[in-house]
Amino acid sequence: MERAEPFLELLEQFEPRELYIVGDFIDGWKLKRRWRWLPVYDQILQRLMDLRRRGAKIYYTPGNHDDFLRGFLANFGVVEIKDQFVHTAADGRRFLVMHGDQFDSIEQNAQWLSWTASFAYDVLLSTNWLVNRIRGKKVDPYAFCGMVKRRVKRLVRHVSEFEGQLVESARDSDCNGIICGHIHSPRIVDVDGLAYCNTGDWVENCSALVEYEDGGFQLLRRDGSVIDELPATGAARSNPQATRPATAAGCEEEENLPASAAPLHGLLAGK
Repeated sequence: MERAEPFLELLEQFEPRELYIVGDFIDGWKLKRRWRWLPVYDQILQRLMDLRRRGAKIYYTPGNHDDFLRGFLANFGVVEIKDQFVHTAADGRRFLVMHGDQFDSIEQNAQWLSWTASFAYDVLLSTNWLVNRIRGKKVDPYAFCGMVKRRVKRLVRHVSEFEGQLVESARDSDCNGIICGHIHSPRIVDVDGLAYCNTGDWVENCSALVEYEDGGFQLLRRDGSVIDELPATGAARSNPQATRPATAAGCEEEENLPASAAPLHGLLAGK
C-alpha cells in the first residue's frame, strides 16, 4: 500500500461491523523486486486485529497485485478471502464486491504490459519527487503521477469496457450494484440501472467507500471530503436515527475527520 499512514488514519476513525479490502492491499509485484516492511504496516495489522476482536467481520478480495492470495481462498477466522463477495446493505440492496481486474482485458491477456506500466510508474514517481526536491518545491509527487496513471487507466477502461462488464456481472448475480477497485478513479454512477461504485485507491486519491446505518453510501477522501454518494432507499432512508450526524469536513486535523454516532454497517477500502 502506497499511502499507508492515511489509510491507518481512516481505520482509526471508524468502527465498522464489516470491512471489505478490495484488492491490491499487498503489492506482491514490488515485494518480488525488493522486500520492504515499514512500522506503519504493523500498526495497520494491529488495528485490523483490534477491529476483529471488537466483532467486525473482515473480507478480502485479491487484485492483480496480490493475486498470489487467490491460491489461499478460505475463511481463516480473522479474515475471509474470496474472489468476490455479495454485500447486503442496511436498506436491503445487494452489491457484488470484487477487485475488478478479472474484467480488464489488458490485465488478462497482456499482464506483461501491466508489469511494465507499474515499474514505469514507480520510476516516474521517484523522478518527480527528486526534481521537486531539487527545485525546492513542496509538491505532492503523487499528483502528477496520478494524472498520468489516470489517463492510462481510462484507456484500459475504454478498451475492456470495464464498467459495463462489471455491472453485467452484478446483474447476473442478482445484485443492485457493483463495488470494485482496480481502476484508480473513485466514483459512483448509474450504469444501465445498476450502481457502479469504485472505491478509488490509496495511491493518488486516498479514498474509501463507507456505508452508514441507513444503507446510504459516501465515497470519502482521507480528509473527510465527500467525492460522491449513493443515497439509501426504502424504509431505512426515513429513519432519522440511522443517518450520520453533520460533521466538519475538509480539514486534516484529527478532530475534524468524520465520525459516526452509531456503528458503521460497512467500510470498503481499495489499494
